[in-house]
Amino acid sequence: MAKIKLGTRPTTFRHSVKVQLHEGQTGEVQMVYRYRTRTEFGAFVDSLIKSAGATPPASQADEDVAFSLRLALERTRDTNADYILQIAEGWNLDEEFNRPNIVQMCDELPGAAIAIIDAYRVALTEGRLGN
Repeated sequence: MAKIKLGTRPTTFRHSVKVQLHEGQTGEVQMVYRYRTRTEFGAFVDSLIKSAGATPPASQADEDVAFSLRLALERTRDTNADYILQIAEGWNLDEEFNRPNIVQMCDELPGAAIAIIDAYRVALTEGRLGN
């Protein structure tokens, strides 16, 4: 068993994330996450919330905004991809870890994006890696 030594923080850590596939099977991706302390993670989330506070122009009435599920899902996909780029530096997939491939994963396997995002939060705030 490793001895605990405070003040020796890693820059990254690896974590395997289980992903439910469409066929009902379970897949796995090993992520290389950026390390943040619990309070640094809180500040990171606070900054995301603050930057997401964009609202439509005051001159645009709510009834003038047409809803599009395609656009809403596209924005969610892109937001998840941007989030993953901020929390990770790599993965063990055959495809390169870059924005276009992350966007493709978020579009084809939205559950994978959520699993990757949630596993990061749990690892940093609860300290459970569960590999």
